[in-house]
Amino acid sequence: MIDRPDELLFLALGGAGEIGMNLNLYGYGGQWLMLDCGITFGDDRAPGVDVLLPDPGFIVERREKLAGLVVTHAHEDHLGAIPYIWDRLRCPVYATPFAAAVLRAKLQEASFGDDVPITVVPMSGKFSVGPFDLELVTLTHSIPEPNAVVLRTPVGTVLHTGDWKLDPDPVLGPTADEEALRRLGDEGVLAMICDSTNALRPGESGSEADVGRSLMKLFGQFQHRIAVACFASNVARLRSISDAARAHGRDVALVGRSLWRIEQAARATGYLDGVPPFLTEDEAGYLPREKVVLICTGSQGEPRSALARIARDDHAHIVLEPGDAVIFSSRVIPGNELAIARLQNDLAQLGVEIVTDSDAFVHVSGHPARDELLRMYQLVRPKIAVPVHGEPRHLLAHAKLAEECQVQQALVIENGDVVRLGPGPAAVVGDVPTGRLGVEGQRLLVIGEGALRSRQRMVFNGAAVATVVLDRSGELLATPRISAPGLVEDGDPIVEELADAVEEAVRGLPPHERRIDSNVHEAARVAVRRVLRATFGKKPVTEVHVVRV
Repeated sequence: MIDRPDELLFLALGGAGEIGMNLNLYGYGGQWLMLDCGITFGDDRAPGVDVLLPDPGFIVERREKLAGLVVTHAHEDHLGAIPYIWDRLRCPVYATPFAAAVLRAKLQEASFGDDVPITVVPMSGKFSVGPFDLELVTLTHSIPEPNAVVLRTPVGTVLHTGDWKLDPDPVLGPTADEEALRRLGDEGVLAMICDSTNALRPGESGSEADVGRSLMKLFGQFQHRIAVACFASNVARLRSISDAARAHGRDVALVGRSLWRIEQAARATGYLDGVPPFLTEDEAGYLPREKVVLICTGSQGEPRSALARIARDDHAHIVLEPGDAVIFSSRVIPGNELAIARLQNDLAQLGVEIVTDSDAFVHVSGHPARDELLRMYQLVRPKIAVPVHGEPRHLLAHAKLAEECQVQQALVIENGDVVRLGPGPAAVVGDVPTGRLGVEGQRLLVIGEGALRSRQRMVFNGAAVATVVLDRSGELLATPRISAPGLVEDGDPIVEELADAVEEAVRGLPPHERRIDSNVHEAARVAVRRVLRATFGKKPVTEVHVVRV
């Protein structure tokens, strides 16, 4: 039984055993609370799909029990799925001012955008949703207003950290509210559900202000255009780049739509006060090479990003030339290595100097390294640790560290595990189906099923189409036509062999079976696949058109 009103439950539908696509649920008193609802980006496992999100089927079936959705911060992997699936949830949304501004901008593109009730909660705010008494605790991260969420119930108190670090000099916003964390620890914490991204990394993640000072020095080394690729959401980095550019007599342009969306939200909430207006990419094209810094989307090698188009020399307004420099002020997200390498090779062919975090101090992570995790456990002192926001290796390392910090129980879970946090010992007490949805145009497709499954098979095995023309009695009226794009070209001898195989298979059917379309279809399909498997070792997606004249 999944719905246990007398127990405090935790369930991740996304973000446990992976980085990105976070969707967390807490159940108590017959109701559920959702924390975050994010996306991740497509890969070769879902050809043609750019955006992936958790399948919310479990909570959609219980929509009347969903009390609300709390957004911890404005990163895409924490709020990016809301414009795609809120109409299936129809629940109130709670967010701090910056996250609310980003979300409202994204919802403008959704047909139901005006229907979403967003309650803006102040930093360090306290509020209630259903049976949960909630409190926000200010932390630091690579975006404004990152919040941990304290959930208080009669069973116990939970700290859900969201994404965080302990930055002593964060450029924007206050430092982490360690005093609030210490008070929480003194009060008593049943469980902490905590970010594991850098659980394998020793030391500390580093300070954003130190990156700003490094960029200030680095900009002075270049004589021509400087382009900086960074995560659009890192508003502190935008400010640091602007300060460094102004110090060297340069103007700054934003190149990429997502940068402008974040800029608008940051201006509206005061996080870019004092920063001069950024130039458009059109305006930047008229500046001398030595007078401009370009901030570009595309740090992860996204093929349609601004920097990728510039590197291919097909951007409408921006060009890079020999002697210009591109600084990758970002980390490599696992899985993007090949795309980034392709982008950097394209830039190298233009004669551009490339600077990464291997060459200079141009980036710090927004997630806690091991010393910061140790500090968090010292402050909060939970009885139970549930690592999330990490791949299995990160979760295992985090759990071991928690045990070294004298945490009584550390549970390593995966998406779909229903965890009882209390009363009694923490345990996995059930599991629910999970999966991924892919965004394709205006529709959501289930990854691994239907059209996407066939598409994936076609990517690796190809596709073939056979057309068989018969009369009503089942006599062939023409030689079968075969097409197998991606496997064979027109005129290839194998086409004739395929046609002969189909004809032989159809003629080999008893007369009464040749009058049944499904029998002809299956005989032709098997014949095509047999020849292609013998020739290429492939099992293509095969379609047969049976035409009766």
